[in-house]
Amino acid sequence: MVKLVCTLADHGDDVNCCAFSFSLLATCSLDKTIRLYSLSDFTELPHSPLKFHTYAVHCCCFSPSGHVLASCSTDGTTVLWNTQNGQTLAVLEQPGGSPVRVCCFSPESSRLASGAADGTVVLWNAQSYKVYRCGSVKDGSLVACVFSPNGKLLVTGSSCGDLTVWDDKMRCLHSEKAHDLGITCCDFSSQPISDGDQDFQCFRLASCGQDCQVKIWIVSFTHLLGLKLKYKSTLSVHCAPVLACAFSHDGQMLVSGSVDKSVMIYDTNTQNVLHTLTQHTRYVTTCAFAPSTLLLATGSMDKTVNIWQFDLETVSQARSTEDQLKQFTEDWSEEDVSIWLCEQGLQDLVGIFKMNNIDGKELLNLTKESLADDLKIESLGLRSKVVRKIEELKTKMNSLSSGIPDEFICPITRELMKEPVIASDGYSYEKEAIENWISKKKRTSPMTNLVLTSVVLTPNRTLKMAINRWLETHQK
Repeated sequence: MVKLVCTLADHGDDVNCCAFSFSLLATCSLDKTIRLYSLSDFTELPHSPLKFHTYAVHCCCFSPSGHVLASCSTDGTTVLWNTQNGQTLAVLEQPGGSPVRVCCFSPESSRLASGAADGTVVLWNAQSYKVYRCGSVKDGSLVACVFSPNGKLLVTGSSCGDLTVWDDKMRCLHSEKAHDLGITCCDFSSQPISDGDQDFQCFRLASCGQDCQVKIWIVSFTHLLGLKLKYKSTLSVHCAPVLACAFSHDGQMLVSGSVDKSVMIYDTNTQNVLHTLTQHTRYVTTCAFAPSTLLLATGSMDKTVNIWQFDLETVSQARSTEDQLKQFTEDWSEEDVSIWLCEQGLQDLVGIFKMNNIDGKELLNLTKESLADDLKIESLGLRSKVVRKIEELKTKMNSLSSGIPDEFICPITRELMKEPVIASDGYSYEKEAIENWISKKKRTSPMTNLVLTSVVLTPNRTLKMAINRWLETHQK
């Protein structure tokens, strides 16, 4: 079930874009403003609205940490804002002064891309605010852009219908006509997938356009073997141009918004429509999932933003039949283990695991010692990554067997969270557990083993409310 929980009607003109951080929602409009709302109660922040742009604001996006917001406008600028106080950090002027239609941060926050009406795309250094690289498409305006989850690629979409793939040096790797009448939006799923090619890391890419279609692509890339962009399927559900599309952060759902005033929510794996939302009275221009997956925002030319909440049953519906049959790792075959390795970015180990006949049961019994002594994996970092991924699997198994949703389990304690907080690595933890971890482990992430960019912990009120609702239902 999807429930409308709030309608925001503060903008004085069309809403062009909405974006979530872990604690905030940002919206921007033809009325030249950007507005910020707290996710705890959807009240507008004291320093909102943000005012600088002299013309319509087309796009806004948060840095991965949520501390910086970028907005871009017809006035030819991309502005960086401090989300905590609303102060401007920098004003980036597009070369040539062309209207800027779209912007996005790279996953590690070091770069910001801005695409303009003259077909130029600029890659900015997000720390020095200087131009890093520039590129341009042959025809049309740039109206869409998104970084791949690993940060190695940037995909742009043009009003002429071309999808263009750039590497991290802004070299054009591939360009393809994707939508005959023009692209309107594109988005990567953050979750890697296995596509039968063990040499490539693969991600789903969704694009939508004026041809009333949503298309799914598989993007594969390695520095040694290059890039593959493969068409996968078309979703032809809308009866008018599709203006927006977005994946949920767990990759299980896809949403699209259209000129037909409807919002469609799909199961990514089966591509079936899970829900159709028809509350907007004019074109749906934007849609975005919150990091928790339990919230969805949709914006429209009716000047409103609707906030939708999913129940846990709906979220679980988005698991494929195969996932449901393969819940428990002990039942995995050797091929299942190989697919899992590819999904975790460990495709280089597939041959070793197959040679040693590692199935699900064997996988769960692996240790750092057996990886070194029996499987002869020399890299300490690689052994640590495998063990960490296995521990994550065990956590999921424990949560499934206990009936507790996996997202409610603290990755450190493996217990139901009482005071969930979000760390700068983007993961949620039990507050006391992550505080102890940081004090003992010198600011490394329990999930990625990388140094945390900040020790600030943000209460995850949305997740806490979901946990409390689950407890009320299941622990009577």
